Amino acid sequence: MNEQDLRRLLTVSVEDVLPSQPATAGWDRARRTRRTRRAVAVVALAVVLVGGGTVAALRPPTDPAPAPPVGPTVTPTVDPSHAGPVQKPPAELTYPPDPLAKLGDPATVPLSERPVQQALALFQPVDEEYHADGPVRVLGNDGVVRSLDVVTLAPTRDAGGNEAPALKPGVLSPDGRSAAFAQTKELIMIDLTTAAVRRIPLDGYLELVVWAHDRVLVGGDDRTYAVDRVTGAASTIDVSTWELIAPDPAAGREAALIDVYGERTSLKLRSRTAREGELRSEQPVNTSALPSPYQVNEFYGRGWLHGERLARAAWITSSEIDGAEGAAVLDARTGAVLHLLDLGRERGKGCCEVLGWDNKGAVLLRLEPAALARWHPETGEITGIVGDLRGVFALAS
Repeated sequence: MNEQDLRRLLTVSVEDVLPSQPATAGWDRARRTRRTRRAVAVVALAVVLVGGGTVAALRPPTDPAPAPPVGPTVTPTVDPSHAGPVQKPPAELTYPPDPLAKLGDPATVPLSERPVQQALALFQPVDEEYHADGPVRVLGNDGVVRSLDVVTLAPTRDAGGNEAPALKPGVLSPDGRSAAFAQTKELIMIDLTTAAVRRIPLDGYLELVVWAHDRVLVGGDDRTYAVDRVTGAASTIDVSTWELIAPDPAAGREAALIDVYGERTSLKLRSRTAREGELRSEQPVNTSALPSPYQVNEFYGRGWLHGERLARAAWITSSEIDGAEGAAVLDARTGAVLHLLDLGRERGKGCCEVLGWDNKGAVLLRLEPAALARWHPETGEITGIVGDLRGVFALAS
């Protein structure tokens, strides 16, 4: 084992003991669970994984792309012809006016008294232990912040007793008119335009929700249900809500489901049928467009489709360290990594989950010290939306 391998193992060991962002612990836990299940079927593969993971394949280095210019105190403006495949945030973010900035304001009215026409976002404040700390805030397109008072949400939990706030990225419908919350043995659906609540009984420990056109996909470590958003009828579907990429709401109901799984050179992008989740195709994630030594080690958090683009947070190998924080934009047709945001080595593990796209093709993500930021991957421009605000966001498309 060389010095780089030893450093990587020590880094991962420390971060697994003290994760700075508990929201990512669920993805870590699910990943370990899936590894254990694969070990039962293929013992040899498990030995390789436990022994140190998949060894990254070598590829010939390419010329580094020019770094985007950085302006720490002015609005970052980047020439699109010089953005390059690898980008970095400016030293300081600017905060232009933005409707989502009101998420930092306290609620002024209950949802039951004043339902929304459309919600722009939901926000759950949390304490230092990552427990819910106050009611969920509902930001309407009228700029008014409401409190979600029509239901009391319990934390989600798994079979091991690990808990997390019920509000997670993905619970808000793309049109901003409904919310769906996974709960143990049930799915709670709320019409935010009327404040009406429906409870749909299901089995198992349910943790994550993905809106997929006319259905809500809800699941945990061992099962996923497809629930008709109108009738409430439920059936199981062969996909994992941990790896499933949230579909583009503009795509048709028969558009393929996409998921991404694996690590380093074994990263794969898979296409599945929309209704049954049957595997259609599988191809490797391709990082050949990135300058050496950049590569994607592993994805975490929810991924999001926007047309033919896919955005998701990742741990990456950068020019400074193996295990830096980052975010990537891929071509969902080919698996090619088109843009990589290098967020460096000084941020907490799992700091920067991707939360969706806006209607102009910008990626919305968490970005310390900002609670919420907007990244334009085509130009490299990054601006802040909401300042330091501890909690969980769910955004409408």
